[in-house]
Amino acid sequence: MTKEGRLYEYVGPPELKARVVSGDEGQRIRTSEDLSRWLSTQGLEESAEPFTFVVGVDGLLRLAPRRSEHVSCSGAQPVLSAGEMTFAQTLGEWVVTEISNQSTGYCPDLASWRAVTAALIRIGVAHPDGFTHGVVFRRCPGCGQVNIVREEDFVCVFCESILPQHWNVDGDGID
Repeated sequence: MTKEGRLYEYVGPPELKARVVSGDEGQRIRTSEDLSRWLSTQGLEESAEPFTFVVGVDGLLRLAPRRSEHVSCSGAQPVLSAGEMTFAQTLGEWVVTEISNQSTGYCPDLASWRAVTAALIRIGVAHPDGFTHGVVFRRCPGCGQVNIVREEDFVCVFCESILPQHWNVDGDGID
């Protein structure tokens, strides 16, 4: 835990993490000018889709094309949040129109929104008041598999064990 929030370690396939090359990470966005410059280098097709994002331990937003792995975007480092983000231009300014915490590599909790909003406020980009598509991740205490909880049904899809109400993907509380 940091003052900015929980650190999420990578919990996805080890072979994806092994492919990350040192220095190969998403574009750090420190200002709205950084964002405009980077988005202008993305093609029309790419810009119409959500981008992969992470918020690094330094609190900075990092962006990469959608088909990028979150672990690559982070440089294989822990993150404060991860997911997908969509932008649109409104009155000549870029704004975030949709955002999720959908990252099966980091499985961040909904509480990671605090780090996302801090990063977006820092760069001066308008954004929604929360995740527009929040994903609830839980690790099953019975079989150890990571689940996406749908419609508040906290039952493991793999073994039908009851899933905990609190975030536990990193293994906290798992026997």
